[in-house]
Amino acid sequence: MKFTPEKYSIEDRPMQPFIDSDEIWHFINNTTSSKERVRDVIAKSLAKNRLNLEETAVLVNANDPELIEEIKEGARVLKEKIYGNRIVLFAPLYVGNKCINNCQYCGYKVTNKRVKRSTLDDLQLVQEVEALEENGQKRLILVYGEHPDYSPEYIAHTVRIVYGVKKGHGEIRRVNINAAPLDIEGFRIVKEAGIGTYQVFQETYHPETYKFYHPSGPKSNFEYRLTSLDRAQEAGLDDVGIGALFGLYDWRYEVLGLVRHTNHFEACYNVGPHTISFPRLQLASVLNISEKYLVSDKDFTKLVAILRLAVPYTGLILTAREPADIRREVMSFGISQIDGGTKIEIGSYTKSDYIQDIDKEQFQISDTRSLNEIIDELLDQNYLPSFCTACYRLGRTGEHFMEFSVPGFIKRFCSPNAILTLAEYLIDYAPESTKEKGWEVIEKNIQQLEDYKKGSTDELRNRIEKIKEGVRDLYF
Repeated sequence: MKFTPEKYSIEDRPMQPFIDSDEIWHFINNTTSSKERVRDVIAKSLAKNRLNLEETAVLVNANDPELIEEIKEGARVLKEKIYGNRIVLFAPLYVGNKCINNCQYCGYKVTNKRVKRSTLDDLQLVQEVEALEENGQKRLILVYGEHPDYSPEYIAHTVRIVYGVKKGHGEIRRVNINAAPLDIEGFRIVKEAGIGTYQVFQETYHPETYKFYHPSGPKSNFEYRLTSLDRAQEAGLDDVGIGALFGLYDWRYEVLGLVRHTNHFEACYNVGPHTISFPRLQLASVLNISEKYLVSDKDFTKLVAILRLAVPYTGLILTAREPADIRREVMSFGISQIDGGTKIEIGSYTKSDYIQDIDKEQFQISDTRSLNEIIDELLDQNYLPSFCTACYRLGRTGEHFMEFSVPGFIKRFCSPNAILTLAEYLIDYAPESTKEKGWEVIEKNIQQLEDYKKGSTDELRNRIEKIKEGVRDLYF
C-alpha cells in the first residue's frame, strides 16, 4: 500500500478540492450583520437547520456585545434541544510519536531533535489501556504520528488490542482514531477493525498558510489531506471528524472553512461530520509560529457558539488544550464532548509520578485534572456525564444518526444510556463523595424523563438495579 500521495491507484484517484479562498473571503467581506439579520439566522438554526456560508458570515461579523450574547444564548438553547444536559467523556491515548512531517507548530515535527521518539509495544499498550480502565474510561481516541510504521494494518492491530483489554469491570467500548490520511483501501482496513470516528484535521483551510506551516513531508499536500475523508466515505467509513487548528490563520476564515467542509459532506454523501474540533495553538517544543492570528478568549467563545448554531447535529469537541475556566464557559452553549484525566506523553498513564514535559509531548495541555475531578464538577453543574457508545454499536451513525436526531431522541435513547454509564462509573470507580452527588443527579434526570412520558422509566430503573447486581454494558 502506498504511504505517500504522489501516486494513486485508479480507485484512489485524486478528488476535487472544494475550498475556494476567494469565495470564503467574499462572504466575510461583503456580509452585513444587522440585528434583524442576526436574529433571523439564529431562528433558522433553532429550527434545526444547518447554516450556509452567508448565514455563518452574518454571525461571524456580528460585533455588537448584545448580539454576541444573543448568539451564545441561541447556541445554549439549541444545545439543550439537540444534546440535553449530557457531556460525553473520553481520553486520548498516544500510541506513537514518530513522524516524517515538519509541521512548524508541532512538537513531533521531524526536525525537532529534542523530542524522544517512541512507540508503545503491545504489552505497553495493554498496560496503558488497563490504567485508563482502572480510572473508569470507556471511550478512547488513539493518536499516531505520520510515519510508515503506523500503517493501516498497524492501526487496526492496535485497535483490536485495545478492544481486547478487560480489567475488572473495565473495558473500552469505542476506539476513535486521529492519524494520517489514508487511501481507500487503508480506510477499509481500519474500518474492519471496528473503529468509531476517524479524525483528520485540516489544520488550516487557507492554502498559502497551510504551505507555510507544512513545508515538507506527506502532510505538505494540502489537497490530499483536504479530500482524505472523502476517501473514507468511499470506503464505507461514514463516521468522520474534522477540525482546524485555530491560531494559524484568521479565525473567521477557518470557521467558514469548517462549515464549507460540512456542506461538502452533506452535498456529496448525504451525511455531515460526526464531530468538529477547534483546538487553539498551545506551547510546543521548538515552536515556530507567527502570533498574528492567535485567538483571544473572547473570540474563541464566540466562534464555539457560532459553530454550534451553524452545524446543529454535529458533536463539538473541546479538549484539555483549554484551561478549566474556558471549558466551563463554553460547555454551556456548544460543547458535547470533552476529555478528562488527559495525559499525552507516550506511556504516561502508567506513571504515578507523571509531570508534563514539553519535550516529551506534542503540545502543552492546560486542564490537567483527573477524570473524577472533572466528573465531580460536571455533577455540581447539573450536567449528566456520559460514556455512552450505544448509537455507534447499534448502527446509529452517519446518515442514520441524522435521521434519529429529532425531538424525543434524547429522552428515548441518549439520556437513559448516559444514566446507565454514569451508574456504572459510580459503582465501579467513584469515591463516596462523587457517588452521593452522582445518584442525586441520576434521580433528578429520571424524574425529568418521567415528566416527559409517565411510566417510561420502569425499564431504566430495572436496568440500574441490574448494574448494582453486577451486570454491565446495558443500553437502549
